[in-house]
Amino acid sequence: MKLTVIGGGSTYTPELIDGFARLSADLPIDEVWLVDPDVDRLGLVAGMSQRMFAAAGHPGRVIATSDLVAGVSDADAVLIQLRVGGQLARHGDETFPHDVCCLGQETTGPGGFAKALRTVPVVLEVADAVRRYAKPDAWIVDFTNPVGIVTRALLNEGHRAVGLCNVAIGFQRRFAALLGVDHRDVSLGHVGLNHLTWERSVWVEDAHGGRRDALPELLGTHLDELAEEIELPAPLLSLMNNVPSYYLRYYYAHDVVLREQQGRPSRAQEVMEVERQLLELYADPTVDTKPELLSKRGGAFYSEAAVDLLASLVSNRGDTQVVNLQNNGALPFLPDDHVIEVPAVVDGRGVTALPIEPLADDIRGLVSSVAGYERLALDAAVHGGRDRVARALLAHPLVGQYDKAERLTDLLLAGNHQYLSWAR
Repeated sequence: MKLTVIGGGSTYTPELIDGFARLSADLPIDEVWLVDPDVDRLGLVAGMSQRMFAAAGHPGRVIATSDLVAGVSDADAVLIQLRVGGQLARHGDETFPHDVCCLGQETTGPGGFAKALRTVPVVLEVADAVRRYAKPDAWIVDFTNPVGIVTRALLNEGHRAVGLCNVAIGFQRRFAALLGVDHRDVSLGHVGLNHLTWERSVWVEDAHGGRRDALPELLGTHLDELAEEIELPAPLLSLMNNVPSYYLRYYYAHDVVLREQQGRPSRAQEVMEVERQLLELYADPTVDTKPELLSKRGGAFYSEAAVDLLASLVSNRGDTQVVNLQNNGALPFLPDDHVIEVPAVVDGRGVTALPIEPLADDIRGLVSSVAGYERLALDAAVHGGRDRVARALLAHPLVGQYDKAERLTDLLLAGNHQYLSWAR
């Protein structure tokens, strides 16, 4: 199997390689091609990756290239994890909204929108190359944020694509640890849009094939611990009778988060320092295992999620995983072509959402509002135009005021014009 990683020069790639090595029985890989325009960085990451394979006894080869066509040619699957503009652009996403008292974040709000504008055209170019040069049945797995918008862009163009996020697998592993059970026996009532999700049930299977919803137990005995982890008040979890993802903090505690952001360095600045240290480690020819420092880079359990998803797509396992896929009636209040993040059956034919219990009014309302913004955001990313940008910002519930939307539009375009062909 040939697997191609677009954005393979990321300091996070060794996390993927570690998963491929540990879980080789589930996903037999002959070659991993790492594609990245940053040749120096790519060389360090590829060297580290090959050493990791060798240390683990994995027979696969790691090939580094800046040639997109060579990278995707005859690939069985392509994983996209690119970041247009790097951490410097991310720093802008996390700071320019502060000028109008909006929080800055790389996947949601004005900052996430800026990332979508930069990212969608590039991902579509990559996907066109996959369509032309990869194997006809090759899958595209998108881990590039904002995953929901980017995956919808791919699906709208008819690509064989599915979106992946590590939020659900993180909750699965955490809940399993709290309950003292194997994570493979835990499945989630995970629902919403990418980075806008809630855990409404936590199903645990026993040795006799029975199932119980352990969410009441978790909220009863681990309420304060869960609340601390997602940085939201415990009474909120009790009120909602579910566990929101950490990203709901940007909505439920916007002003608190904004004050925190204004008083400390951006996450991008923190990551730049971590990346500097990681690249020094990757340059050391004696380092052949995943460094502990990599845990500070983010994306826990991403490799496990990627291996599980790819293995099910290529081997027709028919198991259930949380993915980003077209709605197709699963949430009846959204258009069929909108992308949602829910449990789905994964097999060789693709992904099919499991039935979803109706959402509470407050959750449905927020999902509808953000979904409306996402559709406008994708329209702006594909077609360009200042008016489309302003309208999408106005629609976002974290903006919602005309004067703020206008000012944010000017700031966004000023900071990103070099990445937007229509804005130069």
